[in-house]
Amino acid sequence: MYEWLGPAMFLGALIILSLGYPVAFSLAAVGMLFGLIGVALDIFDPILIRTMPSRVFGIASNFTMLAIPYFIFLGSMLEKSGLAEDLLETMGILFGPLRGGLAIAVVIVGALLAATTGVVAATVVAMGMISLPIMLRYNYNKDLACGVICASGTLGQIIPPSVVLIVLGDQLGVSVGKLFIGSLIPGLLLAAALAFYCYIIALIKPDVAPALPLSARTLSGWPLAQKVLKVMVPPLFLILAVLGSIFFGLATATEAGAVGALGATFLAFANRRLSLKTFREVADTTMRVTTMVVFILIGSTTFSLVFRALSGDKFVFDIMANLPGGYWGFMIVSMLIVFFLGFFIDFFEICFIVIPLFVPVAQALGIDMIWYGVILGANLQTSFLTPPFGFALFYLRGVAPPEITTGNIYRGAVPFILIQLTVLVLVILIPALVTFLPSISYGR
Repeated sequence: MYEWLGPAMFLGALIILSLGYPVAFSLAAVGMLFGLIGVALDIFDPILIRTMPSRVFGIASNFTMLAIPYFIFLGSMLEKSGLAEDLLETMGILFGPLRGGLAIAVVIVGALLAATTGVVAATVVAMGMISLPIMLRYNYNKDLACGVICASGTLGQIIPPSVVLIVLGDQLGVSVGKLFIGSLIPGLLLAAALAFYCYIIALIKPDVAPALPLSARTLSGWPLAQKVLKVMVPPLFLILAVLGSIFFGLATATEAGAVGALGATFLAFANRRLSLKTFREVADTTMRVTTMVVFILIGSTTFSLVFRALSGDKFVFDIMANLPGGYWGFMIVSMLIVFFLGFFIDFFEICFIVIPLFVPVAQALGIDMIWYGVILGANLQTSFLTPPFGFALFYLRGVAPPEITTGNIYRGAVPFILIQLTVLVLVILIPALVTFLPSISYGR
């Protein structure tokens, strides 16, 4: 009789979110409102609501989610201490003599920052502030410059240690370490595809991405090699410490995150970039983002508790499990839903609200959850870049110089979206790209 309450609850949450209200409080408010309706209509026992405090304490003691503040701290430390800026400038000098060299340097640095931080906003903002003025100064096409910065910045969604994969691992009920290892080949494949596109477009249209003039090549020979070693080796060592410890089974993702946070702090100290002001800024950023995630998780827990009590999860399961085409019907519809929701709401909301509804269906259909988690991450990455609401586009718009228009950013993103979609389809059609590394690192 009251089966409509579950769908109405989900629709109400989406409407309130689209109006711009804070996510955590919107979800909690909708959950509480429909919970009171459920109690008033005697649909479920009031004792269900009393289980909420234990759920909140369960969130606070979630060991997997503890990895989030560690990796946010790591990325913020590299950004605030200026180590990311040094990396970008050095790679620009190294690849500058090539046509399209600056664009290729941006892709490589984006991949390296993704492999050490996993935070999209920090990467896009840092590269936008540092590399975009340089690319414009040397007559790079505005569309290409904007597109490559946005696309490279979103690599943090799929290249481990990605915050997205940490949240997905928790929601899918799978090992975050296995998700990290499984996403490594797709992430590197995507980075290589972006760099290859920049190289090819520079060969076809030399004026779009010219090489740096001789006057701009301030270093060469051994001095350049020394600078590259000094700037490149520490981040590579940090990546090895974080991902290597997970790959060889020496640490969980949370423990590896702690190692990475400590390593980034040590690098800043060794380069004499660690001041009390820097540490305060890093701690403040970490606290703000972590608090946001925890409150969203509490709100989404309130929402999902009532949603399931109203049999909303059964309603979604019946629809998704009985789609035409079975396995592939579910895959196509779930991918499309995640892709389009990524235009409007952040990945945290998608992971906490939508993904739990897909999990029972995916398990019932026998889908490999590690592979499913990686392609969900790749899908979310693509939606971050897609106009008109891609978050990466907004991050760049906020730091772009006045001569860059919104049209430049949107047009520049289009070819890179097509590249990302191509890689996503490839990973869907060839699951071994995801499953191979976890099988040899964790054993069959």
